[in-house]
Formats: sequence, C-alpha cells, structure tokens
Amino acid sequence: MTVRNTGGRGLMLWAVLCVLFPLSGHGSQAVPLKFVTVQRGDLSGIEERREAVVRTAAEWAALWKQHQPGQKPPAIDFTRSMVAGVFLGSRPTGGYTLEVTAVQREGADLVVIYRESKPDPKMMVTQMITSPFDLVRIDRHAGPVRFRPAETAAK
Repeated sequence: MTVRNTGGRGLMLWAVLCVLFPLSGHGSQAVPLKFVTVQRGDLSGIEERREAVVRTAAEWAALWKQHQPGQKPPAIDFTRSMVAGVFLGSRPTGGYTLEVTAVQREGADLVVIYRESKPDPKMMVTQMITSPFDLVRIDRHAGPVRFRPAETAAK
C-alpha cells in the first residue's frame, strides 16, 4: 500500500464525504413517524383516484368541499401539522377498503404507505357505488411527500 502526502486535501475530502453521504439518503433507514386518522370511510365526493397533501387551511377547505360537500372540515392546526390523503375513486360495490398503514421519513422525503383491498369474488357486498378514502394528520414537513402501496413498501 502506498501512502501519498496530498497536503491534507485527501483527509478533508474524506471528512466531507463522511458527512455528506449519510445526509444524501443513500443507505439511510426509513424512520417511522406518528400519524392520526382524521377520517376514513367508503363514501367520498372525490370520485377519481387521487393522492393529496394539504399544508394550508385554504387547501384543506378546497379539498374538503370536494370530499364532503356541505360539511364542516375537522379543525387542523396547519402551523404544526399537515394532512395526507388517499382516495381510491369510484368502485362498483362495497367491500373495497383503503387504509394508511405507515408514514415514514426516507432521507428528505416523507412516505405515506397505504393498503388497498378489494372484496373476494365470493363475498356478499352492498350493491352501491363506493369511493374509499383515508385522510391522516402528520407533523408538518416542508419536503417532498410520496405515496406507496404497502405491497411495494419493502425496497
């Protein structure tokens, strides 16, 4: 092994890489975060599949007007919290469900993991159009938010 004197530049480069590499998200572990269900159900006014991140009271009012027209939205302190929501859109019968199962930090990103299920073909279900959804409150996060089905959560 040959050691070369680089005048301290090599050591400085090594120190910088040791600091930046963990911050870059490469090899970082997912950190689970707490979340609270705001509302979950199978009847939303939002009839198309959608993922939503709400960071302001104005955005919350607009989303709620589409989701539950004519109803007052739950109070959220947007100085400390934000809302993430998943809407499955219209489904032909009952028996479809949606649940946010985890929220975690992965590097600079927040990841909302959800599980979607559909009724077994042999199952008796209500014969009505449904639109499953789940809205959760999480601590405010200024960075990117991604959504991922639970089946692909382990990477």
